[in-house]
Amino acid sequence: MNSIVNILLIIYAVFFVMVALTAMYLGFRYNLHMFQLNGYKNLEHIKRMAPGIGRQWLLLLMIPLGALRIFMFVPGLEIIILIFLGLTIMQYNFWRKHNTKKKLVFTARVKRLVVVNIILTAALIALPCIFVDFQFLYPMLVLFTGLQIIMPVITNIVNKPMEWCVNRYYINDAKHRLKSVPGLKVIGITGSFGKTSVKFYLQTLLKDYFNVLVTPESYNTPMGIVKTIRSSLKPTHEIFVCEMGARHVGDIKEDTDIVKPDHAIITSIGPQHLETFYTIENIMKTKFELADALSSDGLLFLNGDNEYIRKQSEGYKNRIFYCSNPEELAKCSEPGGYYASDIKVSSMGSEFTVHAPNGESERFTTRLLGSQNVVNIVGAIACANTLGIELKKLIVPVRRIQSVEHRMQIKENGNVSIIDDAYNSNPVGSKMAVETLRDFDGLRILVTPGMVELGDKEKEYNYKFGTYAAACCDYIFLIGREHSAPIREGVLSEGFPEDKCITFDKLEEAMKMAYSIKDSRRKYILLENDLPDNYR
Repeated sequence: MNSIVNILLIIYAVFFVMVALTAMYLGFRYNLHMFQLNGYKNLEHIKRMAPGIGRQWLLLLMIPLGALRIFMFVPGLEIIILIFLGLTIMQYNFWRKHNTKKKLVFTARVKRLVVVNIILTAALIALPCIFVDFQFLYPMLVLFTGLQIIMPVITNIVNKPMEWCVNRYYINDAKHRLKSVPGLKVIGITGSFGKTSVKFYLQTLLKDYFNVLVTPESYNTPMGIVKTIRSSLKPTHEIFVCEMGARHVGDIKEDTDIVKPDHAIITSIGPQHLETFYTIENIMKTKFELADALSSDGLLFLNGDNEYIRKQSEGYKNRIFYCSNPEELAKCSEPGGYYASDIKVSSMGSEFTVHAPNGESERFTTRLLGSQNVVNIVGAIACANTLGIELKKLIVPVRRIQSVEHRMQIKENGNVSIIDDAYNSNPVGSKMAVETLRDFDGLRILVTPGMVELGDKEKEYNYKFGTYAAACCDYIFLIGREHSAPIREGVLSEGFPEDKCITFDKLEEAMKMAYSIKDSRRKYILLENDLPDNYR
């Protein structure tokens, strides 16, 4: 009889441990995923996760249940704990399979965080079991299941010295590789928005005449740049077009200390990432850290349409402005520059004439949508032409320019055209996007969750976006009731029909409704922004 009881107790112990470890793993995996999306920044992660911490109540519940079990024995408590552990497993499994837009990437850094978490958690669970009583195993497992909600931050703090050493090795290796390529010209590109588009447009214009390397996708952090150099830079490369992103003052300087740019392009300055920059002045200062890194003969290409750029550029040498029209160029303090004229925009693309400082001009056509893309193409043309490629030789490359993924990208689906502008919306770009939608001849539908990372002005900018959208759309579908509320207020303030401004919980629900609308005209559905998983 005793042997049967002992076997049952062993089976129960194994079952309890396995259930607890599974819940612990899933809880850590989810929070590690959010930590990765928040850029491995401790304070940003805590600030971003705090408002929605209640949705992880099952995991948080493990902390008081584990603590209660440590200090007292309550009949039936372990059964209750097992039930809640099972519910925790179900919840996090569901989120992992159904609520994930961008998957967790198991980078080397993530693997190091996982290993350190295993060591820390195992050690802290084992210590009281070894030195006090083995009966502490169950409650400690439960307690540390709940603590997985904060373990990514704790392990990141523990790993900080190691990460610094690893990063320093990779950075020094990247610097050495850059120096080993003779004659390599580095063109740095930054801006609140437009930098990724200009980077790829410039690559298209240069690649027939130079051996060009560009940072892929939106690789614009120091380690993303380093990874590109270490994995892709070849001795035959002549030009390295390097995108540089920033969320804090000093971020661009960190990039320029690595790559030492020869020339620079600043595409825009605007209220992007105000949550971490706090003021527009900080954004202006940070973007011009790229200009500060240039040598005395370095060329500085500047979007003259942008008033912040015009203001901040005073005193810099070798400035070359590019603008969407001659009126904007006249506002720039530097004589000459590149500008567009006679712009024609339709659902088929854009057509415009580019004028160079030397008086030459050529007519260009592109399949890209929207007037905002015209000034970006003019910027790429200005750089390519200054590097020695004649304007007339750029006509065909401009025609070949492809839309960058999720940036005013058209996708045809029968009688429906999806305008995918889902990447990282901003106040200026969102206004231009809905104005482009307005020019289409058909049923115009906007689908958006609104804009984020705008600090104290987030509600104000979303409200204004609603007022712009009301004048440009036939239907407006909002995603997320709380976050999109200011947009709805702005929309309705302009007298937009309330029954055509509908709020949904999920993008899929909004798209289903958009497709179900009966109308003989062609449908144009603008997807303006798509919030990642760390915004709930």
